Amino acid sequence: MKKGESSGLVIGLSVGVVIGVLVAILALFCIRYQRKRSQIGNSSSRRAATVPIRANGADSSTILSDSTNGPESPAKSERNGLSLWFDGFKRSNVVSVSGIPEYSYKDLQKATCNFTTIIGQGAFGPVYKAQMSTGETVAVKVLGTDSKQGEKEFQTEVMLLGRLHHRNLVNLVGYCAEKGQNMLIYVYMGRGSLASHLYSENREPLNWELRVYIALDVARGLEYLHDGAVPPVIHRDIKSSNILLDNSMRARVADFGLSREAMVDRQTADVRGTFGYLDPEYISTRCFTKKSDIYSFGVLLFELIAGRNPQQGLMEYVELAAIDSEDKSGWEEIVDSQLNGKFDLQGLNDMADLAYKCINRLPRRRPSMRDIVQVLSGILKSSHDRKKNQLHHEKPHSTAAGDGVSIDMEQLGGKEVAISDGHRRDESMDSTAEAFEV
Repeated sequence: MKKGESSGLVIGLSVGVVIGVLVAILALFCIRYQRKRSQIGNSSSRRAATVPIRANGADSSTILSDSTNGPESPAKSERNGLSLWFDGFKRSNVVSVSGIPEYSYKDLQKATCNFTTIIGQGAFGPVYKAQMSTGETVAVKVLGTDSKQGEKEFQTEVMLLGRLHHRNLVNLVGYCAEKGQNMLIYVYMGRGSLASHLYSENREPLNWELRVYIALDVARGLEYLHDGAVPPVIHRDIKSSNILLDNSMRARVADFGLSREAMVDRQTADVRGTFGYLDPEYISTRCFTKKSDIYSFGVLLFELIAGRNPQQGLMEYVELAAIDSEDKSGWEEIVDSQLNGKFDLQGLNDMADLAYKCINRLPRRRPSMRDIVQVLSGILKSSHDRKKNQLHHEKPHSTAAGDGVSIDMEQLGGKEVAISDGHRRDESMDSTAEAFEV
């Protein structure tokens, strides 16, 4: 019995040792696995700090921040992040998160007659008019080899415009990332850019009322970006060449390559934008906010009023005029000479006063885009009321003279405004709090 008990004890001890060793090995593997997961998680968290753009709340995202992050240099961080991200981009990962369809290089080559139908040239690259096999006319923007922009701006547009939808934002209908080419495909805007109408000798000058309508369209687009998009978006490059007009002369905000979500680190490594439209506060602090867009919009308003751009000394012109203006009046001296004196004086002074508030040196004193939409809507309504009263006292239902705009008084509160230069645009007298289009 003693011998048997001894043998059983030895066997039991041996089994116990083996089990103990196995448990120890398993525990070791578990510890190493957890450490590895923790390292991966920390690495992902560090990367996530530079991944502000999300598509419709999806977890997938792309590196878009200008800011430096950690000890890595901005250039190295951007190269590494973009190369990894763009590898995934080429595998059509963006299609699933942005909802924007991908087109083949061959299809676009055919649609643009081998890229011969050029209609414009921007910082991104040349723009071509294209006739798709479906019969739809589109504009194809190709990233140029010598472009000041790059893959980063290309990715930003695809990701942002995949989730942003409003009648005053340009519609992105597709993209192409093939054969080393990056292309963006937009709905064709038949009337071109606002800048071309303000400065081209081959175009008829915009009348005053149409300029106010365009300002309101742009304001509504920016109001959607600032207050309707979730999370909010800062455009960062508002200027007349980035405002496009459709066949009804409705304006849409375009070119989102520099745009950022308001939730990201707003401290940029480099100042980006267009000289003359840049908020001085942004230039000095390298920090952009919604109020940076509002400064640029104020410059755009003065551009519509004066018919000259910042490179032509617009802001110096404005500051001189501001010295002589008092109590929202006296701005008529800067009005575009192409209007030939045909404008609503009260509306002009109100719009100039609003523009001057937008360019206030102190960002906190600038109005919000929601306030701006309300003011511009009020300017149009007041102008229409004055015309209506004038016509009532003179000759009811006649053509309004003096500003180049023909108005059917039965339609003022309704659907359509007819513009005497041959353009037409559908307009309902919008309430000051128009519903967002999402």
